[in-house]
Amino acid sequence: MKNILTGLLFSILWASASVATKFGVESAPPLILANVRFFIAGILLLLFSYLFGKDDSFRLPRKSEFGQLALFGFLNTTLYLGLYVYAMKYTAAGIGSLAVSTNPLIIVLLSALWLGRRPVRADWMAIVLGMSGIAIATYPLLKGSHTTTFGVVLLILSMIIVSAASVYYASIQWKLSNLLINGWQVMLGGIFLLPITLLTSDFSSMNLDARFWMSALWLSLAVSIVGLICWFYLLRIDTVRASMWLFLCPLFGFFFAWWLMGEPITSYTVFGTLLVLVGLYMGQRVKLSGKR
Repeated sequence: MKNILTGLLFSILWASASVATKFGVESAPPLILANVRFFIAGILLLLFSYLFGKDDSFRLPRKSEFGQLALFGFLNTTLYLGLYVYAMKYTAAGIGSLAVSTNPLIIVLLSALWLGRRPVRADWMAIVLGMSGIAIATYPLLKGSHTTTFGVVLLILSMIIVSAASVYYASIQWKLSNLLINGWQVMLGGIFLLPITLLTSDFSSMNLDARFWMSALWLSLAVSIVGLICWFYLLRIDTVRASMWLFLCPLFGFFFAWWLMGEPITSYTVFGTLLVLVGLYMGQRVKLSGKR
């Protein structure tokens, strides 16, 4: 029961990120919201790790480890989350949640290129179904004010980058704790993004109202900290089964977008989401059956 409740909490928090981001970018430019989120999460994670960490995995990173953390932070935080937050200004919240759930499918392709793991036929079918599902769910939203082609392109690019970050993470023999890795990569990613934020953001349009701070705190505390703690817990139990909780993210994401932002749920939404879920199921079933 504990594992089920943890998985449900992870899915709910992870799916809420797109809606929280949509609220935040209504009060401030996207990159300002991103930097505030990164620094809050990074400072809290590092403080917690060094104050309460007991073993050697909570030590200061060595020089080589700083290089690995810097590259991981640049990919996973600066590029991925920077682009994702910016894309959400031009993309429906539900589409944001749906796109995030396709990461395992993209990772399959990148693993083949990076780690030399040859995709099987089910992998290719899963990827085609997943991408088709996003296209179908997005189509009616392009006609209104909810989504633009520019936003979708940025969103897809961010998904490719975070998948590359995941493959890179898996290729490293980390000797630091997961909490410490996350704290450093978020902090370093925020530092790398800061010059771009200062140079490109319109600070005169910034409104640090309650909506902005609720969004930033939710993204920092609920998503980046509590959500990731749940994710790491699930990964320690079973990596493959943990990724299956991503199946619920599109369902919660579209529900939150409809409930909190009034985004429409159409037959395109339902059919496109079903295609993504079928694609994810096919990809995960191959892993669970040991046909890798």
